[in-house]
Amino acid sequence: MWSSAGAVARCVGNDRVMAEGAAQDSEGRRVLIVGLGPGDPGLLTERAKQELAAFDVLFSVTRASDGPDLSALLGELVDHARGGSDYRTVELVDPPLEWNIKGDRGSTAEWRKARADLWEAAILEHLGAGQTGVWVIWGDPSIYESTLLVIQDILARGNASFDYEVIPGVSSAHTLAARHKIPLNHIGGPVRFTPGKALQAEMPIGADDVVVMLDDDAAFMQLDPADQISIYWGAYLGLPDEILISGQLDQVRDEIAARRAEARERKGWIVDTYLLRRFV
Repeated sequence: MWSSAGAVARCVGNDRVMAEGAAQDSEGRRVLIVGLGPGDPGLLTERAKQELAAFDVLFSVTRASDGPDLSALLGELVDHARGGSDYRTVELVDPPLEWNIKGDRGSTAEWRKARADLWEAAILEHLGAGQTGVWVIWGDPSIYESTLLVIQDILARGNASFDYEVIPGVSSAHTLAARHKIPLNHIGGPVRFTPGKALQAEMPIGADDVVVMLDDDAAFMQLDPADQISIYWGAYLGLPDEILISGQLDQVRDEIAARRAEARERKGWIVDTYLLRRFV
């Protein structure tokens, strides 16, 4: 638990607090979705700091892959912006997700519904009239992040009523480019963003610059080492444990795979992002 939090409620079920159709009036209830950036307190925006200084309830989403070190880091960022004042924390244990990028996405829809069931119940039970509840997001809420969509799903049901706002954050892709001192794109060229699961045995057709995120399995190892590709890789961006490696993919990919495996074993978690750049 985070030292600044007061009472902590733990929500693991999907029981509804109010019956279908018994929608509450918003009564000044407010939900904020706040981008925290990559983890460096210096990259937390002034707007994020302002909003995090005044909320009432933190809805903390925990996943099976989150280690205690990662949870502590998130808590430190919130406390840094909070200035030490107290707040309540409601822990939301994320339902498991099994998603195959090539297959039926029905499991993703079921997972999102399960999230909405859980979060709706938490809002109805823990967010009172005139209060502000916060979901904090690593990086930016608009990049490979379903929180905004789940909040919209909850509002569409009509059982809970509240105003909501999205506070952008510095993404890991922007931090990666800054730390390697490179642009994300060739001059006048497009940039493609993809999750690691979608990366195949070759660079996407027509793409010379590809940013890869959410890569659990070192997908860059699938690429043909004979292809003329550079990689700019980073893990724990902006943090004291930051690791940066760049070079021709065929020359540095084994080093990257070994460093990420060692770091994950040591810390219990890893978040890495990388840019693949075709020689042109």
